[in-house]
Amino acid sequence: MENKPVDELWYWYLTGEKRATFPEDLERQFEARQRLFRLFPGTPRCFECNVPLAGFGGLILKPFGNRPSSFSPRFCNNCEKFARSREAGAEVVLSLLFADIRDSTPLAEKLGNARFKELIRRFYKVTSEVLIEHNAMINRLMGDQISALFVPRFAGNEHARVAIQAAREILRVTGHEDPSGPWVPVGVGVHTGSAYVGAVGSKEGVNEIAVLGSSVNLTARLSSQAATGEVLISEDAMHSAQFDAGVLQQRVLQLKGISSPVAASVLQLRPGEIER
Repeated sequence: MENKPVDELWYWYLTGEKRATFPEDLERQFEARQRLFRLFPGTPRCFECNVPLAGFGGLILKPFGNRPSSFSPRFCNNCEKFARSREAGAEVVLSLLFADIRDSTPLAEKLGNARFKELIRRFYKVTSEVLIEHNAMINRLMGDQISALFVPRFAGNEHARVAIQAAREILRVTGHEDPSGPWVPVGVGVHTGSAYVGAVGSKEGVNEIAVLGSSVNLTARLSSQAATGEVLISEDAMHSAQFDAGVLQQRVLQLKGISSPVAASVLQLRPGEIER
């Protein structure tokens, strides 16, 4: 199969839209799999092939290796494997969220390796739960950072609003509304824009799910500039979410690698600043 049909498949994965160029043979294959797996009871189900991932049907099919995918519980591992099988992808408008632990190096020195490992594990666990609850695709858990995508297929057309709500919830579950302070200091960046999402190969022939483009860089830079307990939200994300930027503090940032100054709204956990 050439990359073009797989590109169309990726566009469908991410947006839920089958363009006119979506290959008919692929559509027939998916429809056949969906009809087959519909015979097995159970929820939730894979968005693509309809295989049950839990319940009685999930139990029956578990010996065949069916389970949720690594980047979204909305997919099964077999659909993820197919998506990773060739270097292909699609450019879509989405919202991105990066969350970083602030001052992780001195924190690691203070806690020691064992306690810092447990802190990171807890950070990954609670933030992943928030992102899954908000229908995000978890892109990467790396070091002291977690990143996620909010695509139309899962988060809906109001993905910017959902991403901002998820960012606020990340601050809450990490203790930033606690008067005694957070149990881990976190800063978050949120941006809405266009990015390429797809499978990118390595020399060893292993394909990883990558998100590429200037939107990714901007979100990462926003996250790195956010102070403890802050979410820096780009103008594009605020506009897409239809939030009133006037109720939040405004900041103009000169971000590394970004040629022009970037305006951002600052969200903190203060009652009445922005709806959850």
